[in-house]
Amino acid sequence: MSRIPAETAPALSVRELRKTYAGGVEALKGVSLDVDPGDFYALLGPNGAGKSTLIGIVSSLVNKTSGEVSVFGVDLARDRDAAMRLLGLVPQEINFNLFEKPFDILVNYAGFYGIPRREALVRAEQELRAAQLWDKAQVMSRTLSGGMKRRLMIARAMMTRPRLLILDEPTAGVDIEIRRGMWRTLREINAAGTTIILTTHYLEEAESLCRNLAIIDHGRIIEQGPMRTLLAGLDVEGFVLDIEGPPPAPLPAIPGVGLQATDEHTLDVELPRAMDLNRVFAALDAAGVRVRSMRTRSNRLEELFVRLTGEAGAPPAQAPTVAERGA
Repeated sequence: MSRIPAETAPALSVRELRKTYAGGVEALKGVSLDVDPGDFYALLGPNGAGKSTLIGIVSSLVNKTSGEVSVFGVDLARDRDAAMRLLGLVPQEINFNLFEKPFDILVNYAGFYGIPRREALVRAEQELRAAQLWDKAQVMSRTLSGGMKRRLMIARAMMTRPRLLILDEPTAGVDIEIRRGMWRTLREINAAGTTIILTTHYLEEAESLCRNLAIIDHGRIIEQGPMRTLLAGLDVEGFVLDIEGPPPAPLPAIPGVGLQATDEHTLDVELPRAMDLNRVFAALDAAGVRVRSMRTRSNRLEELFVRLTGEAGAPPAQAPTVAERGA
């Protein structure tokens, strides 16, 4: 791959990337994608789809079988060190020393990348303040909450001022309040110019944060493009109906409409966009179902994901270790 001037090159370019592990497991089957500079990009897929392998190759933790990867025009195979200086990685697993203080974790990390100590001290304070962790700078990291540990990992990755930041399940296992706080942090990082690639099982997270996405399944990219365009292409829409009393059994059959009772007082409705919702209300009324309220099913990305992969999502799995990935 020839070197492209960094100002015109994609933040990440992947071409025909393949990975076959020992034993013949083909994790990637010719993956190609481009991420534009400044983008906030979602990489989605079910467990075992190939996301971790792809991230492992891009971050130089896993050896590819074939294909090409470049970061801002720097070919990973030809100039690994230069490519890695442009990239920051926040892995899914907590992987810092829990008996070190956050300030020391950041300063020592900067030292691994040749950043002078005087500059590292300044950056450590800047990043801890940005992560709202400055008041925890001198406590043992093991005393931090789960959300604080996640934010510390982001702060650590930002110490090298990466132009491309890859986040692998950054909010896994944290509650919704902490997650939304981390969303604010990531939006600020992106607004300041850092390109972000996000993998997540929380599809509402991807829909809220990301402008473009790729969905990978069984080692292949099965859909990619602008978030708004892909969601606008859905030919169905979903609603949640709150009803009085338990639903009848069986539920009324309405041609072209998916109707399911999620509990004794809630119906999930899916219908073509062109269909008049009054038709559904009339059928429910005829069956003795009284609708008290209605709301739109908010997560359109989940609908797209399920249609493309056939999976309704799964709880976050532990990412394989470097040894398990088989570099």
